[in-house]
Amino acid sequence: MAKTTKSNTALEERPGFLVRRLHQIYVAIYLQECERFGTTPVQSSVLQVLLAKPGMDQVALAGEVGVDRTTTSSVLSRLEKRGLVRREASREDRRTRLAFLTDEGKAMIRAMKGSIAAAHQRLIEPLEKNERRQFVRQLLTLVEANNDKGRAALHNL
Repeated sequence: MAKTTKSNTALEERPGFLVRRLHQIYVAIYLQECERFGTTPVQSSVLQVLLAKPGMDQVALAGEVGVDRTTTSSVLSRLEKRGLVRREASREDRRTRLAFLTDEGKAMIRAMKGSIAAAHQRLIEPLEKNERRQFVRQLLTLVEANNDKGRAALHNL
């Protein structure tokens, strides 16, 4: 594994910079692993949530994935155009639209599971095996402690 040389900017000591850079790296790894599916990490998160919890409305889905409602709406529109998701009005409130995976969407997210797992594994692979769980726990601690500070909070923490 190639080491980068230290700069004089001290960015390598700033958690926010490192988190942003790690996210960029993860997206690149995800796109390599999941290229054949033509999805983004957020789209795959939406598909995974809808597989586990079909019929969620846009607001609840946004809270499950931790993105704002506008982004959720845009993601659902793109997935709907691809035939992976269908939306229908709620019987209780016709203004509320519920999202469901189509059979094609269910098949695709099931087929993606190995690629998604491989992307996550590749990201943390440089860590020693005993450090990997600790790293994920530390990330979760930071997300939980700061969840209310983002534009869109995760609701199930």
